[in-house]
Amino acid sequence: MSADVLVAGVGNIFLGDDGFGSEVVRHLGAPERPPLPEPVRLVDYGIRGLHLSYDLLEGYSALIIVDTMPGNGKPGEIQVVAVDPDDVAASDGSDPHGMDPVAALSGLASMGGALPPTYVVGAQPASLEEGIGLSDPLRAAVPVAGAVVRELLVTRPWAGRHDQGAD
Repeated sequence: MSADVLVAGVGNIFLGDDGFGSEVVRHLGAPERPPLPEPVRLVDYGIRGLHLSYDLLEGYSALIIVDTMPGNGKPGEIQVVAVDPDDVAASDGSDPHGMDPVAALSGLASMGGALPPTYVVGAQPASLEEGIGLSDPLRAAVPVAGAVVRELLVTRPWAGRHDQGAD
C-alpha cells in the first residue's frame, strides 16, 4: 500500500449536485492547491463503488468519502459523519456497482477486507436532477468541504478509534 488514508470522491456527475464528491476531489488535487498531508491517496471513484471496495483491500488506516448527503439542512451545508461498521453491515448491498458507498462497502468483509475508520464529508444537495454541473450552493461548498477534508487529515480523529479490522 502506498497511502495511509484514502480520500474517495463519489457520485454521478450527470445528476447535478451528485457530482459534488468528484468536484471536491478535483479541487483538492488541483496543482495550484497546497499538497495534501502525506501519505494520502486521492481518487475520484464517481459511480464505481465496487472499485472503491477493491481498493480498500490494499489496507488503509482511514477512509474519507466525499459525497452528497441529503437531509434536512440547507443546500451546500457540510456535515461530517463517522461511519460505524454496523451501518455498513446493515446495508443490503443491493447496488454494489452504483453510487451508494454504504451499499458498495457492505460486501467488503465477504471479499476478505475490513472497513477502516470511515468518515463521510457530505453536502446537502439542492438538485439531483439530470444535468452536468453543480448548483450555486454546492459550487460554493466545494472549497469548504476541501478544508474539512484537510482538517480531518491533519487532526486524524481515527487515530484514537479502535482497530475495526481486528478480530
